[in-house]
Amino acid sequence: MTKFSWRKATLVAAVVPMLALSACSSTGGKPAETGNAAGGGQAVSTPRMKIALITHAPAGDTFWDTVRKGAEEAAAKDNVELLYTGDPEAGRQAQLIQQAIDQKVDGIAVTLATPDALKDSLKKATDAGIPIVSLNAGESVSAALGAFTHFGSNEQLAGQAVGTKLAGDGYKHPICVIQAQGHVGLEARCAGVKAKVPGTEILYVNGADMTSVESTATAKLQASKDADVIIGLGAPITLTLLKSVATAGSSAKVASFDLNKDLAQKIVDGSVLFTVDQQPWLQGYSAVDALWQNKRGGFKIGGGQPVLTGPAIVDKSNAADVLKFAEQGIR
Repeated sequence: MTKFSWRKATLVAAVVPMLALSACSSTGGKPAETGNAAGGGQAVSTPRMKIALITHAPAGDTFWDTVRKGAEEAAAKDNVELLYTGDPEAGRQAQLIQQAIDQKVDGIAVTLATPDALKDSLKKATDAGIPIVSLNAGESVSAALGAFTHFGSNEQLAGQAVGTKLAGDGYKHPICVIQAQGHVGLEARCAGVKAKVPGTEILYVNGADMTSVESTATAKLQASKDADVIIGLGAPITLTLLKSVATAGSSAKVASFDLNKDLAQKIVDGSVLFTVDQQPWLQGYSAVDALWQNKRGGFKIGGGQPVLTGPAIVDKSNAADVLKFAEQGIR
């Protein structure tokens, strides 16, 4: 698919040949007997290991279904028992990290949307000798919190890419909608947009309540007659914003970050201008796989640097192709 060209970052896809076997998403699954070797294809055996994937996922957000699907596929290949948990409340996410430590997991993959709330729990994990990788959010603080690599998009650069694209198309008064105040990744996206389009306004909504999202955005559009584009930072939010535009009778166009099959279809139809895809399936897959590689051979994928899974622009030119993958649940 078409990708943006970057001056400050190189997009890296960390997909490594793995073992092949079957396993369940959270428990069960039979151990692997053979797998792919690094050299001439000689079969190798790897011991069963347990990995906790802990996210800040709210209920019902399809983005996290895609992350989990990628993680489950890596777990099935790598003879991993995957323990998936998530909670949007920062204190509860910290408790889930402690729970994983108590379960003596062999590795932790964690999102860092609210890093200050998680630092003490992650320190306990590193003190216990548990390797950590981060994904999706918290790239800038990942190493400081003990992760040996991070899988995700540079959100500041992603926001700047959106701002550059909008400015080039003549948009001057975007509304950037943040569904979780204080989320470092979401704040960085809108900051990036505003850096390129100074007329950008930030609108905070309660992403846990789509009725509230719709009414808040509708009121904002009715009050902001000069708004020419409204930007959702997640596919469910963006799909709700389409309703707000219609209800408000606004002429504002709609753009987005992230992706699901419904949003991809809206881009194909022309209802949404474009989205910025960070490839969440790849984030989940790579995070689990990196911990397995670390256990297997002490490998540290990324060499101490973040591994970027995006951003990639999905617009009218490539949305039909991306839709095929989104319908499979891997985009």
